[in-house]
Amino acid sequence: MSLDSMTQDFDKAVNDLFDPVATWLSELVFYAVPVAGAELPLIVAWLVVAGLVFTVWFGVVQFRKFRVAVQVVRGKHDESDSPGEVNHFQALTAAVSGTVGLGNIAGVGVAVSVGGAGATFWMVLCGLLGMATKFVEVTLGVKYREEHADGTVSGGPMHYLPKGLAERFGRNGKIFGSVLAALASIMILFFGLFGGNLFQINQSYAQITSTTGGEDSWIGSSAGALFFGVLIAALVGVVLIGGIKSIASVTSRLVPAMAIMYVLACLTVILWNFGQVPSAFVDIFEGAFAPEGVAGGIIGALVMGFQRAAFSNEAGLGSAPIAHSAVKTKHPASEGLVALLEPFIDTVIVCTMTALTIVIARPDSFTSAGEEVEGVTVTSDAFATVLPWFPNLLTVAVLLFAFSTVLTWGYYGLKAWSHLFGKSKASETTFKIIYSIFAVAGSLLSLETLISMADAVLFMLAVFNIIGLYLLAPVVKRELNSFLAHVRGDTSAADKSTGADESAPAPH
Repeated sequence: MSLDSMTQDFDKAVNDLFDPVATWLSELVFYAVPVAGAELPLIVAWLVVAGLVFTVWFGVVQFRKFRVAVQVVRGKHDESDSPGEVNHFQALTAAVSGTVGLGNIAGVGVAVSVGGAGATFWMVLCGLLGMATKFVEVTLGVKYREEHADGTVSGGPMHYLPKGLAERFGRNGKIFGSVLAALASIMILFFGLFGGNLFQINQSYAQITSTTGGEDSWIGSSAGALFFGVLIAALVGVVLIGGIKSIASVTSRLVPAMAIMYVLACLTVILWNFGQVPSAFVDIFEGAFAPEGVAGGIIGALVMGFQRAAFSNEAGLGSAPIAHSAVKTKHPASEGLVALLEPFIDTVIVCTMTALTIVIARPDSFTSAGEEVEGVTVTSDAFATVLPWFPNLLTVAVLLFAFSTVLTWGYYGLKAWSHLFGKSKASETTFKIIYSIFAVAGSLLSLETLISMADAVLFMLAVFNIIGLYLLAPVVKRELNSFLAHVRGDTSAADKSTGADESAPAPH
């Protein structure tokens, strides 16, 4: 038996193993109710309502305190003796590396190919609401983080759920929080494997295949897919050993450069077709409210937009607080404000750029909504309409985006694993080996299977995390007021628009 036939059998075995699991999880998690002649998954509404509630609760903090957030990132309110491992900028880039990536490139391709141009509108709306949710969860992540004897820091829902609920509600709160923390840790592990790891490998492999001769090339064969998976797995395993400082030092250099290059390429395509920009916006707005040909009409476009936005910016999942908790600060809300920039960068800017590029360029691979699930290839083809050579450069960017995301989610998964199985060298090494080995399967699974599995565990994670966010929102309110008072004392009139959020009593 040849090597290629053996790898083909392995490829088929991997897909046969995961396909039924993905189908079962999707049916379980995305239970839908009929709305306006379409099916609306309750789990999607849960995530969106949270963003709306926190936006109102904190007085539209994502807009009113945007300038202060930028000041914090620039180090204006830093204190040299603050505990933590990395500065505000490094914490932001480490977290953004887990969000700005293939969710913006491939995920938007999926949204537009299935939900039509109108899905873009709902993606942006979800991103704006998600800024408030991200602020809440990251503030909690820093407040209840755990500082270890070796100087490292751990944070995230596995810490703020039991600690925060115990502080507010006593023994019963601690028990309930511990259950939520365990469930959230399990979901972080699974989403890290399927969304943060396998999906990234899958789409980076798809991009390489599309620019090297397709399935007829050696890299497009089953043997090539296996080789690619093994190579990435080895690289991931090596870098994970360095921990958050190693990841932050890499991502703080890679992410800004990649994001700038990618946005410039999007702008090139958009400006090249500048005359079509108005009609593209018309397509997006008309498609958002009257999408013809989209399965489920308006609700279909809305659901697809919200799903892909949630997958991309991860607001409400409790993942970003894990990276942000390592920041050097004495004021938890300072990093919460920094974190609200994530969905803005990730969804409002980068995802919108990608969607506009696809809608304007309309490459051959972009057929009509609902016909076929397309990912990174439809985005790549959109660039090729103006920059024939760019898919090759995009391949490099995709690899770097994917690698940084896999690393960041490896760190998230490690913290969840340590919470469940203990923080020891043997335990952590076991996780790193498992996580790296899983990367091999990324190039072998189908995109539909990975999307289904990643979405299912992602939204389950949001259920457990957001319950805790609602209960701990008054704590965040106090932390915000405390930091704003610090800012006012640190600079003259640094923030004059504090508004009602500083005087209103915290809701209970």
